[in-house]
Amino acid sequence: MESDERELYSVGEVAERLGLHVRTVRNYVRDGRLKAVRIGKQYRISRADFEALTSTPDSAAGAGAAADGIPRGRHVEVSSIVQIDSVSPESASRLSTLVTASVQAVRDTPDALRIQLVYDKERARLKIVILGGAADTAAVLNLLDDVLGPGNDLLPTEGWESDRA
Repeated sequence: MESDERELYSVGEVAERLGLHVRTVRNYVRDGRLKAVRIGKQYRISRADFEALTSTPDSAAGAGAAADGIPRGRHVEVSSIVQIDSVSPESASRLSTLVTASVQAVRDTPDALRIQLVYDKERARLKIVILGGAADTAAVLNLLDDVLGPGNDLLPTEGWESDRA
């Protein structure tokens, strides 16, 4: 097919090949995970940069081993956003430390999790963005579920909100 021979792909083509949403691919470009060239108002991704992202040659995607003989499997990545409302600055700090420490424990893996935590003091809202493998992401989500569940006092819900006003 002719598109396999091209050297530049659009964001839409890369998204289709990877089974991702176009916005996800654009975010990869903006975050620097996927190199791209801006031509006019559109990004173009070279074949080499596409292969670097997927760790497999484009023409052999899913075909087993790469040129170096190392078997390449299908790459799965999960993007999750967790939003927690009514969080005091102190609780947000404690939760951020807990999540960051739990992720640091598995940093040496090839598909290490990437975590971004953003606290909005005006809205008392903590957002946690998680990018990584399905199992590691699930472990972080389970940790959050355990910590935020009933009976755990890490995030007190009473008393601090009146201090904000």
